[in-house]
Amino acid sequence: MSVDQKYYFPTGGLPSQKDMMTQRAVFTAAYAVIPKGTMRDIVTSFLPQWHKTRAWVLARPLSGFAETFSQYIMEVSPGGGSSKPDPEVGAQSVLFVTDGQGLLRLNGQEHALRTGSYAYIPSGAEWVLETSTETLRFHWIRKLYVAVEGIEAPEAFVTHEENHAPKLMPDTNGAWGTTRFVEPDDLRHDMHVNIVTFQPGGVIPFEETHVMEHGLYVLEGKAVYKLNQDWVEVEAGDFMWLRAFCPQACYAGGPGPFRYLLYKDVNRHMPLSL
Repeated sequence: MSVDQKYYFPTGGLPSQKDMMTQRAVFTAAYAVIPKGTMRDIVTSFLPQWHKTRAWVLARPLSGFAETFSQYIMEVSPGGGSSKPDPEVGAQSVLFVTDGQGLLRLNGQEHALRTGSYAYIPSGAEWVLETSTETLRFHWIRKLYVAVEGIEAPEAFVTHEENHAPKLMPDTNGAWGTTRFVEPDDLRHDMHVNIVTFQPGGVIPFEETHVMEHGLYVLEGKAVYKLNQDWVEVEAGDFMWLRAFCPQACYAGGPGPFRYLLYKDVNRHMPLSL
């Protein structure tokens, strides 16, 4: 990365025929690790109604695995974008910008996007995204919204991570914090997309085992992550995909902060019929 890029993003290309093919990719019944080295040109997709744009698809609903969300890394070249970005009725979205600049028109209002920008787009919202002279790279996380009688649907908003101080976990001496863009007890929201930060030496000191599905994209740094029964080394650019109840823990070894973008489904009853 150049010195002015804050977060890792795929660069595509293709390794040399002289390189070793074995890397760190893992897919199990409980989790998947998609390392940054697998995100090459030949695995990109081009999406309908998106122009001068390519996407790396990191996650999609998959029966028997994680079933609630999809996640893309989007790369929109200058002059690209979409006026009909999402064809799926009922889909809500979070956009998180990792590099570049762009313009988001959301329900008639214009928002300039830059590295660290965060947008929540509720289902039914009208939005357009475009670039001018600079490539825009961002994560796009999508989930079907689960409405609840008597609870209003959430409103659209656009903000920036610098406007949200990390909430430090108790008894960690500042080693573990979460940048929250939505309050946990806001029942209008049925998904959270946060940024988790560990300082060198910080840990998740127990094996989290819970019903929430996760997508974790490492924005910067490196760590050793416990996934089910395995300890896995991860670094900036890697993606971890966890199904419900996959045990997880973390040790951040340094030398700098370890930070990742985290998706999880929250705040809804468990359906008893399909």
